[in-house]
Amino acid sequence: MRSPFPLAMLRRLGADRRATSSLEFVIVAMPMLILSFGTFEFARAAWTSEALQATATQAARCMGVLATDCSSGGAYSSSNTTSYVTSAAAGWAITVPGSGISLSRTASCAGVSGFSQVTITYTFTSPLAALLAGMTNGIPLQASSCFPNQA
Repeated sequence: MRSPFPLAMLRRLGADRRATSSLEFVIVAMPMLILSFGTFEFARAAWTSEALQATATQAARCMGVLATDCSSGGAYSSSNTTSYVTSAAAGWAITVPGSGISLSRTASCAGVSGFSQVTITYTFTSPLAALLAGMTNGIPLQASSCFPNQA
């Protein structure tokens, strides 16, 4: 003998509309949150890229004019310039490791020689990498700037 209970229960469940809004919210909320957080993190990555570019520009100028922050006794100092780059990036709340800084006082830029060049390599990481699949390994960013040597 078949019991009509499971069939009747399924019919009642199918006709019940009390939790429809909750179910719709669950279905829509997760993609919307991922889209929102993805937008915020993309904007943070773009801001970080611009901050690194500004830092590279400041450092290349510092090297080119032999400012006191980038020189020692009137001569170019690689260690002082590296310290200048890390402190300038720290002003933007970015921690750039010394290994991510490349300095050249004898660079050619746009086919012209006699330039100081600073290149900063940085990996942007997000605290939301677990939710955003494209950011699990971070986003590699690079900023480079040249300035003509004055001395």
